[in-house]
Amino acid sequence: MGLFSRQTREPRDGPVVAGQGQQTATRRSGMGFFNRDRSHRSKGPLVMSMSSRPTFGQWLKVTWLDILSMAIMGLIGLGVYEAHPAPSRSFPVYFQDGEIVYPQFAYPMRNEIIPIWAAAMLGVFVPIFVILICQIRIRSFWDVNNSVIGLLYSLITAAVFQVFLKWLIGGLRPHFLAVCKPNIPAITAEETGNGLRQIMYDRKICTGDQDEIDDSLESFPSGHSTAAFAGFVFLYLYLNAKLKVWSNYHPAMWKLVATYAPILGATLIAGALTIDEYHNWYDCVAGAIIGTVMAFSSYRMVYASIWDWRTNHIPLNRAVPLTTESAELSHAVFTRKAGWGTIDGGHGGHLGGDKGVSGGGRVVHDGGVGHAHGNGAGTIRKPVGGHVHGVDSIV
Repeated sequence: MGLFSRQTREPRDGPVVAGQGQQTATRRSGMGFFNRDRSHRSKGPLVMSMSSRPTFGQWLKVTWLDILSMAIMGLIGLGVYEAHPAPSRSFPVYFQDGEIVYPQFAYPMRNEIIPIWAAAMLGVFVPIFVILICQIRIRSFWDVNNSVIGLLYSLITAAVFQVFLKWLIGGLRPHFLAVCKPNIPAITAEETGNGLRQIMYDRKICTGDQDEIDDSLESFPSGHSTAAFAGFVFLYLYLNAKLKVWSNYHPAMWKLVATYAPILGATLIAGALTIDEYHNWYDCVAGAIIGTVMAFSSYRMVYASIWDWRTNHIPLNRAVPLTTESAELSHAVFTRKAGWGTIDGGHGGHLGGDKGVSGGGRVVHDGGVGHAHGNGAGTIRKPVGGHVHGVDSIV
């Protein structure tokens, strides 16, 4: 049946087009030309069932606009990335006694520990790999679809955001003076620049490689940090939702470690930039903020919530609003503790009522396994003498 066929429910009528019933009724009623025209105009969007895998054509009908938007944003970002820096920055080089004014910009140019392409690839493929691993249990096409598209929302939007800041604002890299190779005397009786006492200069005094000079004038914000945090913070939110680290039961410690591992990875990528002297610390902080904001925004676009443990694992439908009565994929989690991940029971099994989730959980007795249900705030603990066998009791 395929990877995504498990735990799915076939829709009664299959994917439908909103307004289709109204069109049929109007044609049959023979109410006249104007009614037929009105019904034709009221044709709604394609409504996809989240419980079954669509055909490629159906998927493309609801996703083509996103694909086009991503392509356009990517081309815009690439064009801005290749452009020369917009501002003409002034900077001092020497004091009158020959001392370098800003030695923090005089580091030697070194090879990057993690190139920008590697940071981008890690930000894309590590989250996708983990998402696919989670499908061993979740087995939902739409969970993969929403998570991967949300990840691309985050990465592409963050990348375009930061290249515009690099182009229009920028800043000096720590190795700027080494790349610039300024052609001015170190000690002079009269400064030849501009500004107060003529100690300020611009890139006209640089004799180095022009492409390297362009790059060294675009330090703010860090593209490495932006890509790393846009991808790994999104993965952090995904793991929290699928493992239910902060929910209605006491999880195992390995889930906390697994959830924060992406944050550690993103921080290491950003921190490496201060070792190879490609960025100042504030460039990395700015990139981390941009990536984090885009990751949070993108995750909320494709999932029902961020921190609400009752719904933050549920992928959103493009055409149908989420309601407590008709929530699909409420079982789309990796964990199996406390009744999560089952269609027919537990804290995560159903949405319902004004408070959102039916309570209760699996109660294990010496004589077997039963189910108990209560209010959403209720807590049911396993008796001391109960035993649960199998991997489900661990994860």
